[in-house]
Amino acid sequence: MDLKNSRHPWTLGHKLRRGLWMLVWGLFGRPGPRAFSPWRVALLRLFGARIGRHTLICGGVKVLMPWNLEIGEFTAIGEGVEIYNFGEVRIGRNSCISQRVWLCTGTHDYNAPDFPLIWRDIRIGDRVWLAAEAFVAPGITVGDGAVVGARSVVTRDLEGWSVFAGNPCTLIKARRQP
Repeated sequence: MDLKNSRHPWTLGHKLRRGLWMLVWGLFGRPGPRAFSPWRVALLRLFGARIGRHTLICGGVKVLMPWNLEIGEFTAIGEGVEIYNFGEVRIGRNSCISQRVWLCTGTHDYNAPDFPLIWRDIRIGDRVWLAAEAFVAPGITVGDGAVVGARSVVTRDLEGWSVFAGNPCTLIKARRQP
């Protein structure tokens, strides 16, 4: 295996943009209390994120590439959430992404000897609740109104208005629509 020849698509400009983002977010975005949410939203928007009104971004949130992030209005992103978004992450309206959830768009092609980075977009619908420490794998769509239990591992698309939990995540029961 020769990882020194591993490929990536990043230009110098892209690397500099990510470096600047990481510096700014690390100094001015991640730390601080919940009351700093408007400041965090403004920083994310400054770097290209599309965020709806009345969105809460708690402290300790990590966003790899804000220009690949879209969050609907009245959505909460809890403490310590990791948005590892080489690909696009879209989170709908009125959703709750609880503390320490991982949304991971990136993986590696394990069939290639140099393990090149690959990614697939993640879609989280409206009125979704991802409970604490859930993990959502690359390429997943979570349907409107779905609830995912704490520490669940989501490796396949989830239909809407249902409750899921476990590792791997499985259907528990239907959820009543409002």
